Amino acid sequence: MSAKPILIVGGGPAGLSAAHAAARAGREVVLVDKADRLGGAPILQGYAKLVPSHEWARDAIGGMVTRVAQNPNVTIHTGAEVQLFEGEPGAFTATLKDGRKIAAESAILATGFTHFDSLNKPEWGFGTYPDVVTTVQVEQMISSGQGIRCPSDGRVPDRVAILLCVGSRDRQIGREWCSKICCTVSANIAMEIRELSPRTNVYIYYMDIRTFGLYEGDYYWRSQEEAKVKYIKARIAEVTSDGQRLVVKGEDTLVKRPITIPFDMVVHAIGMDPNVDNMTLSAVFGVALNRYGYIDKATPYAGLAQTSRPGVYVCGAATGPETIDDSIAQGQAAAMSALNRAGTVLMNAAE
Repeated sequence: MSAKPILIVGGGPAGLSAAHAAARAGREVVLVDKADRLGGAPILQGYAKLVPSHEWARDAIGGMVTRVAQNPNVTIHTGAEVQLFEGEPGAFTATLKDGRKIAAESAILATGFTHFDSLNKPEWGFGTYPDVVTTVQVEQMISSGQGIRCPSDGRVPDRVAILLCVGSRDRQIGREWCSKICCTVSANIAMEIRELSPRTNVYIYYMDIRTFGLYEGDYYWRSQEEAKVKYIKARIAEVTSDGQRLVVKGEDTLVKRPITIPFDMVVHAIGMDPNVDNMTLSAVFGVALNRYGYIDKATPYAGLAQTSRPGVYVCGAATGPETIDDSIAQGQAAAMSALNRAGTVLMNAAE
């Protein structure tokens, strides 16, 4: 008796990692992604250099895509979504929207996250002023090779402000969580801007800096001491325009005084939201969501990567804000959990 394939939903870093780990162990894998190509946010959104490796996303994640696509144990369905998921561990059946049915031993949800939409923070100028952009848009500028340019007229900005915690740690808009990686990514982007345009001054407005773990020295301190990025502890009230430049208004919370500073470009460091499809995924796969709308995990001390439904696992940013490196590690862990379950089922059947 041979085990059925492992179904993996989501082809970003976590899903690619899970697929590679399971396929290398000799298992058949069916990888389903709703996008027309694999790679997840780093590829689809055009990320630049990744934290902490400093590799270009197109190379690092692109290499993961190639590795999985060339593995004969992996069957890939892009532009596809699971519409129905029935059965029990060892005997699941997934039905795709095109009617195709896939028999699966287990399923791994690696469905990722959605970037916060800055239109939900209108007082900070996004959607009103063309030179108010997001970190993702700046990543796209860098990765495309065009350099840092103001969208309104193509000029290289003299002064750039990066506003942290846009869509994170903000109860007023229902985002109570820290998105974990934004501080580090913003410091990295600030250094990249300074490298590409040494005459451009970069300011980072922050509530607190959370460059956790080993990122503190390589990003927070290095950005200040080597790249000369300036940090301002502040509460931002609004982003407006004086007719020529953008104006960031707020309060310097260290000295308790109002500040108004003009900039050529303002960058929103946007956080991670739950995947917009999580309600649908919850209904289709019969898994619970946590109070923030992410896919809920069972206690890690009992079953690594396990969701509320036996035989269905989850990894990466589908469970909450996560780094790419940790998502990759969680993808491998989810694959190991699925393989262990399959091995147990086979041994029981043999007995």
